[in-house]
Amino acid sequence: MTITQLHYVLAVAEHKNFTKAAQKVFVTQPTLSMQIQKLEEELEVTIFDRTKKPIQLTEVGQKIVQQARNIVNESDRIQDIVDQQKGFIGGIFRLGVIPTVMPTLLPMFIKNFINKYPKVKLKIEELHTEAILEKLKEGHLDAAIAATPLELEGIKENVLYYEPFVGYIPEGHSLHKSDKLDVTELDINDMLLLEDGHCFKDGVINLCKASRDYEEEQLQLESGSFETLIKLTNEGLGMTLLPYLHTLDMKEKDKKNLKMFKDPVPAREVSLIYNRSELKMQIIEALRSTIAGVVKGAITFQNVKIISPLNNKKELKLN
Repeated sequence: MTITQLHYVLAVAEHKNFTKAAQKVFVTQPTLSMQIQKLEEELEVTIFDRTKKPIQLTEVGQKIVQQARNIVNESDRIQDIVDQQKGFIGGIFRLGVIPTVMPTLLPMFIKNFINKYPKVKLKIEELHTEAILEKLKEGHLDAAIAATPLELEGIKENVLYYEPFVGYIPEGHSLHKSDKLDVTELDINDMLLLEDGHCFKDGVINLCKASRDYEEEQLQLESGSFETLIKLTNEGLGMTLLPYLHTLDMKEKDKKNLKMFKDPVPAREVSLIYNRSELKMQIIEALRSTIAGVVKGAITFQNVKIISPLNNKKELKLN
């Protein structure tokens, strides 16, 4: 059994196709097939059911793939140990970022990071939390930036910052004249929300501590972008909540519609998340310190209450 064979097994398990898997690992399809067959003969089991389209893992194959991921990750640690010993910060680093963080946070730190660590080749994907967790599990991401706490076994969370929720309320709305918002004043049925899959939407629902009554609504609308929500709010279709960093570059006429909350300010926790195997920790730490450095000047709130994206509506007060 070789680590190369295990790489081939993982590739076929991912793509469910020998030809695509061979392309992924840069070998010919016959070479990949032969090596997997040799492994199956050595173990005296069948890892893949080739009679099904697409190819499926057998019951024992599923267990082998799970262990193969652990072995491949641990083998990668050898190079990781050498890099850390040498103080080398470089190589390919695959980072996932949730959509409600990507457009605001990325421009704040990416240029600084690239200039400071020119040997790191960043590959960044915008993904919803569910897809991020799946890719972290499968080893297709080294780390991600997501809303936490997620409280998942095998995943570590390194908090970057706490980002307040901000109300966006147009003139004519009953809450527009309020100096500061009170959470108890919020009506989820008056709220324009992001579409399903966005953890920011889950946070808003948890903040309001209510379920939505869709049967009573004349207009049911959920959008994938804050810009759309802002435009619809300006048309008098309700109010919405925004993450604080999204409000910094808004037009002055729109900033007049922003309302902060009373203390403790409801906020989301944004963290770097990664596998407990802690591969490429030198790059993860470089990212953390770079992001913390630029965000510290932008978010200075002290008394906040963390609103969890989890369904259990967990809250955490920080003073």
